This record gives sequence, structure tokens and C-alpha cells, in this order.
Amino acid sequence: MFDSYLENTLRYYPDRCINCRRCTQVCPHGVFAEGIETAELVRARECMECGACALNCPVQAIEVQSGVGCAWAMIAAAIRGRDMDRAECSCGGDAGSCCSGNAKELACGDQNCVCNSEEDSPCCGNR
Repeated sequence: MFDSYLENTLRYYPDRCINCRRCTQVCPHGVFAEGIETAELVRARECMECGACALNCPVQAIEVQSGVGCAWAMIAAAIRGRDMDRAECSCGGDAGSCCSGNAKELACGDQNCVCNSEEDSPCCGNR
């Protein structure tokens, strides 16, 4: 129970995927990558459960419960002395989660950047 933050609730159903690539565009940690026929789940352990991928998937190929992973990001930000608007979980989740902030802003190590601001941006999986 106390170690539940070590597991995430991300579930991906590639048989439902229509390869719209929305998950690859909105995920702040590059959990999904563009595939030939479907998106590929390449970094599942990096998922912080913000829910941006599931909220943007038009065919419900992704399920994730905003929760412990996102809360863990808030706690880590508080411990590091960072503001929530600069924390890892500013990723565009639903209004009831910690991720209800700017969907484009996220933290990349110690620097913040805007997602999709540049083609070679280190964010959004383009590391």
C-alpha cells in the first residue's frame, strides 16, 4: 500500500490504436513513440499518470488513472523547493488533478521548456 507509487495505472491497448499520434505529442515524458501501424509504448516506467494521453486518445486505446504518480511528482517538487507550475506534473490532465495546468509547459531536468516550441526541443520525448 505505501509503495503504490512504484506502480502506475497506465494500460495501453494497441489493437484499438488508429495511429493518430496524439499520445506521442502530449506525453511530457516520451512514454509513447510513433510506430508504423500503431503508437509504441516505449517508456512505460516514465509515466507519471497525468492522464494527458488518455484524455487525448479518440479511441480509448489508453487508460490511466490520474493519481499516485502525479501526486508523487507534486511531493517531489515540494521537497526540491520547486513551484507546482514548474513541477513535472504540469501536463494537462483533468481539472481535478494536479495536472490541470498548462498542457504545454513541463520540466526537463532543471530547465523548463515549452512542449512543441521547437522541433529539436528536449521535451515531449525528443531527447
